Parts: sequence; structure tokens; C-alpha cells
Amino acid sequence: MKRKTRRLWMVIACVACIGSAAGLTLRAFSSNIVFFMAPSQLKAHPPAADRTVRLGGMVVAGSLHRETHNGEPVNAFQITDGQAAIEVHFTGILPDLFREGQSVVALGSLQRDGDFTASEVLAKHDETYMPKEVADELKRTGKWDPRFGKAPDASSWDTMTAKKPASDTQSLKTGG
Repeated sequence: MKRKTRRLWMVIACVACIGSAAGLTLRAFSSNIVFFMAPSQLKAHPPAADRTVRLGGMVVAGSLHRETHNGEPVNAFQITDGQAAIEVHFTGILPDLFREGQSVVALGSLQRDGDFTASEVLAKHDETYMPKEVADELKRTGKWDPRFGKAPDASSWDTMTAKKPASDTQSLKTGG
């Protein structure tokens, strides 16, 4: 073999090794990535049953049910983003700041029946906290404009209609 041919094969072998190492590294990282989803996103695009996701939203008022099975507390509640609600089941003690009408993030997976089984529930906030994704979704759908005060109570989201921008109502009044 000529020197140029040998050098070419060495470069090809090095590129193949580096490519394989990069592919294996990315595959290992992709199995550890946990995506944040709102209930409407989770219903529209359900992940694989073995995929762990973070479900964020507000706890629907009046939806919390607590039971005890074999000495362990079992909690069932609904999380909503104003567009859809998902039933969440969690076995364990809920955080001290967990309340109906407050925002939470649940780590777990979506089951085949459409319920979400959480392995962890996070509620480390005060009464004014709202996850950025939930606030963005409320703004996008027109159910909340931060210029007019704090976000509406989660129990009223299902009965709310989108607000028309002031420019639309102004053009209706002026005929333009």
C-alpha cells in the first residue's frame, strides 16, 4: 500500500471511531433527558409509556382524593393548564406547600389509560408562583394578561373564554 492510501484509511478509521463514540454518548444522554409538558401537550402528543416526563400545571380545586393502601398514603388529583386536565396518581406524602389551586410539577409517566403516575411531586413555591410554561400557555390562549393583575384561579379556567385584545374592541367601537 502506498503511503497516501494508508493515511486515508487511518483518517477514515479515526472518523468512524469518533462518530461511534459520539453516537453512543448521545444515546446514553437521550435516555436521561426529562421533558417538561403541560396537560394539553401531553394529551395531544403522548410520549412512550416508559418515557419519564415532568407534568406541570395547576391542581384543579376539589380534585384531591386521599386514601391509605397497606399503610401508605395514595393521592389522586388533577393537573390542568386551562386547556386540558390529567388525572395524577401519587403514592407517598405530598409536599407541605401542596394545595388545590396551586401550581405543581409531577415527575412520572403517562399510563395507557390516560392517567399519569407520579414518582415525585414538587410544590416548592409560594401562592404566587406559576411555572413559566403554564404562564406562557395562559398568555397564548388569551386567558391571562399579566398587565391586568395576577393569574386567575385555576378552578375558573374551564369556564373562561379568551379575552379579545383592546385593539379589536377599539376597532369595533370606531367602525374601523
